[in-house]
Amino acid sequence: MTNQNVIISDPRSGFDSSLLSFSPAVPGPLPQPGRFIAVPAKRSFKNIDSTDAARITALLDSMRASSPTRRSSETENLNSWIVHHPSALNMFDEIINSSKGKQIVVFLDYDGTLSPIVDDPDKAFMTSEMREAVRNTSKYFPTAIVSGRCRAKVFNFVKLSELYYAGSHGMDIKAPVKGRNYRKGNNQTVLCQPAREFLPMISEVYKSLVEKTKSIPGAKVENNKFCLSVHFRRVEEKRWTELAEQVKSVTKEYPTLRLTQGRKVLEIRPSIKWDKGNALEFLLESLGYANSNDVLPIYIGDDRTDEDAFKVLRDRGQGFGILVSKSPKETNANYSLQEPLEVMYFLNRLVEWKQSSLQQKYQKK
Repeated sequence: MTNQNVIISDPRSGFDSSLLSFSPAVPGPLPQPGRFIAVPAKRSFKNIDSTDAARITALLDSMRASSPTRRSSETENLNSWIVHHPSALNMFDEIINSSKGKQIVVFLDYDGTLSPIVDDPDKAFMTSEMREAVRNTSKYFPTAIVSGRCRAKVFNFVKLSELYYAGSHGMDIKAPVKGRNYRKGNNQTVLCQPAREFLPMISEVYKSLVEKTKSIPGAKVENNKFCLSVHFRRVEEKRWTELAEQVKSVTKEYPTLRLTQGRKVLEIRPSIKWDKGNALEFLLESLGYANSNDVLPIYIGDDRTDEDAFKVLRDRGQGFGILVSKSPKETNANYSLQEPLEVMYFLNRLVEWKQSSLQQKYQKK
């Protein structure tokens, strides 16, 4: 971690810490398309120049790439992919063997990982069984939820005060307010908000996007405090071009914001060097494990934005990324799980292993 990353306080939290400063924001590039798909001939880009048209075409390509058509060879492709990204359940013993003498720290995405992907993002509820699995995990391992949702929303879904929460793709981080204290040194609740200065701009863009997209059935703009999400899961594909035009017409006026994409969602966030990978490193540092060999981070997620965290673990040569997916995807993750139910099974096995090892340790005394 660099010395740029310090803690700032929440005026309502009662905790005192210092102000976070960053270098000026630099606009980021649009996501590169995985393959070229021409814009339908019927549709023309009105009142925009050729550069913007090319960018919208690239954006459409990215939107379609996130919604692949199922192919007859999918099973064969999955079998081949599994060879390189085996099930974390099948490889559980290997993962545990790597943890000897180390503290396991668990990082979890929310949507698609702890809850199923649903058409209405406001109804992405986790099961009571999953909540219990996460609660039990946090009893034995530092556990964080790292989500694109704003911190308050994801907390309202999870409802566990024992966890670390990193909302807005890690741009809003807070430590547990109760439960076991794993942190070394500073016992204050951590709150990191590296994009605080962007809040007025984000609010302004949110209002513009709501107005621009209100004529497109199924489009939903979600305000995640430090970033915005334009959901198009319920939008007919023939309206995607129009939606892309409207989103670009707003974001082009804000060069310090960047447009990225997740699963059936367009995301607008500040162009600062901060993502889920930075959040993972920040949390490890706040736990006292910066540049430490005594920790084994395990990050479980299903989205493109989780790749930033998977890559950090790859670059560190420490810990494991687990991708939640039923279909082959290019990923930096080491292992895979197919759905939230398997995530719950994995967490339960982790807890059972820890309970058993503690019992054996107690019996030896």
